[in-house]
Amino acid sequence: MSNSLQGKTAIVTGSSRGIGRAIAEGLAANGVAVVINYVGDKRAADDVVSAITGNGGKAVAIQADISVAADVRRLFDETERQLGSIDIVVANVGIAVIKSFVEATAADFDLVFGTNAKGTFFTLQEAAKRVRDGGRIIAVSTGGTRMFFTQTALYLGSKGAVEQFVRVLSRELGPRGVTVNALSPGFTDTDLLPERDRAVAASMSPFGRIGAPRDVADVAVFLASDEARWLTGENIQAGGGVA
Repeated sequence: MSNSLQGKTAIVTGSSRGIGRAIAEGLAANGVAVVINYVGDKRAADDVVSAITGNGGKAVAIQADISVAADVRRLFDETERQLGSIDIVVANVGIAVIKSFVEATAADFDLVFGTNAKGTFFTLQEAAKRVRDGGRIIAVSTGGTRMFFTQTALYLGSKGAVEQFVRVLSRELGPRGVTVNALSPGFTDTDLLPERDRAVAASMSPFGRIGAPRDVADVAVFLASDEARWLTGENIQAGGGVA
C-alpha cells in the first residue's frame, strides 16, 4: 500500500472486536487516525485503542449505539471535535438472529433491521454529509446474500438492504469524488460463525480454511486507499472463493 492513507481520519463502527477491530488496526497501521466505536464493551474498545497507540498509531474510543439515529450524529460530532474532518467511514456493525422464517418475531425483525439496515442507513447518511470530497465510504455486508441458507432471512434481508443503499449512494456522491462500496466477507473467524459450522465452511473454500479478520481487513484498507479510486458502487467479495 502507498502512503495515500497517511494523516487521514476514519470512523469504523463496531470496531471493538472481530472484523471491525481488524479493519481499524489495518487503517491505523497505514497512518490513519481511527475512531473505535462500541456500544457497551468499553474495556474491549480501550484494548483496541491501546493496541493501536502502542504500535505508534492514533485512535480514540467513542461509545454510540448505531441503531439510534441521535447516537450516530453524536458519533460524527465527537469525531470531528476530537480528530477533525472525516475522510473514511466504515459501516461495519452487524448482528444476527438465527431463526426460521416462521419462528422469527416482530421483536427479532426490529432488532436486526434496526441495527443492520436502519443503523447502517443513518451511518451512511451522516457519512454522506460529512466525509470530505474524495473520501471513502465502505459498508460491510456478507457473501451470504448470494447464497441459499435456512434460518437467516432476517440477517440476509437486512444486509441486502445495505447493498442497495451502497448502489444508490455511490451515484449521489460520485460528483464529489467520494467512493461508496460494499465489502462482503465470507465465513470468517468471528463470534458470528458457530463452531459447529466451521468445518463445513472451511471445506467450501478452495483454500480449505475459513477467513481470518485480517483477510477481510486488508481488502477494506485497499478500498479506503487512493488505489481504489476507480471502484464505486461495487460489492467486493472477500470470501476465499466460496460461491
